[in-house]
Amino acid sequence: MFTKERVVLSDEEFVPFGSSELISFGLRRDIIEGAVVVTDGAGTVVTRNQSLVQGLGSRMSGLIKTSPIAEVIEKIEEAGGVVFDKESAKIDQLAGVELAYRLGISNVAITVINAEDARIFATHLTGITKEGAESLSRTCDVITACASKWVRDVAGKRALLQAGSAIPVFAMTRRAKDLILEKLKEVDRQVLVKLETLLYSAGPSPTPLV
Repeated sequence: MFTKERVVLSDEEFVPFGSSELISFGLRRDIIEGAVVVTDGAGTVVTRNQSLVQGLGSRMSGLIKTSPIAEVIEKIEEAGGVVFDKESAKIDQLAGVELAYRLGISNVAITVINAEDARIFATHLTGITKEGAESLSRTCDVITACASKWVRDVAGKRALLQAGSAIPVFAMTRRAKDLILEKLKEVDRQVLVKLETLLYSAGPSPTPLV
């Protein structure tokens, strides 16, 4: 991480319903056309490559600033990724979406951590305010709860589906619900399907919730 040795491609899943896992699955199944993601050493990246999404996103949490690393950018480009700003490795997800549209990708998933940005996959939200959680809940497809009490309280009550318990992932729209249900078909583990009022909690959660 944060060096020229950074691995950018991966097909290894770390959590069943992580943002990178869901986006990679959506790309593989042609549910979405492309993604706007963030990585150390390159900033905002646009790609259609599912392995690149997983390689960049699976180990990276809540990145808000980085510096360019030429070798990392080169690897990303070789894998079919387009770096928004190779000179500064700027993180600008709105500009990344505009870049995706210019590249002919109209059905695009985007990861964000700020409630003020365009919202599709909201992730790494520990410490978000109640107002931020409200904003994301109104406009976002998928929200990960992380260690946020407000995401649990606000999004949990409005979600159509919850995946996981300790770190809930909330599907806020029917499109997101369909994506997670399709992903479940490929999970090679036993699955419990239960009609339940959300937020559902079983077992330990992060402490403290903030």
